[in-house]
Amino acid sequence: MTGMRKKTNRKRKPVRTQREVLCDVMLSAAQCETWLTLQELALLTHYGEASISAQLRHLRKPQYGAFVVEKRHREVDAVVRREIGFVWEYKLRRSVRRRVISAPAPRSSKEAALLPVAC
Repeated sequence: MTGMRKKTNRKRKPVRTQREVLCDVMLSAAQCETWLTLQELALLTHYGEASISAQLRHLRKPQYGAFVVEKRHREVDAVVRREIGFVWEYKLRRSVRRRVISAPAPRSSKEAALLPVAC
C-alpha cells in the first residue's frame, strides 16, 4: 500500500467570516479609543473598502450583534479636504440591550362594552 496517505484526526480551524474579522478589529480598536477609516481597515484586514462598509452596515442589524457604529469626519488639512473631500472614521461599540416589559394593551370602549358585567 504505497502511496496511500494515512487519515489523521486533525481538527480544522473554522474559517472566520469577513464580518467576524472586522468586528474583532473594530472592538480591539475601540478598547484603545481609536477611530479607523475605511482605508485603515482595508490595510489591516486586506479586504476592500466597499466590502468593509457593507459589513459595518450588517453589524448594526440585530442578527449580527446590533452593534452601534459611530461615524464622524476626521480632522484633515483644508488642502487635503479640497482634494479628496471628507474622510470618515468609524468606531464600533456594543449596544445596551434593554428588555422591554409592556403592560397589556388597553381595551377599546367597544370591547369593554361587550364584556359581561358582574353585579
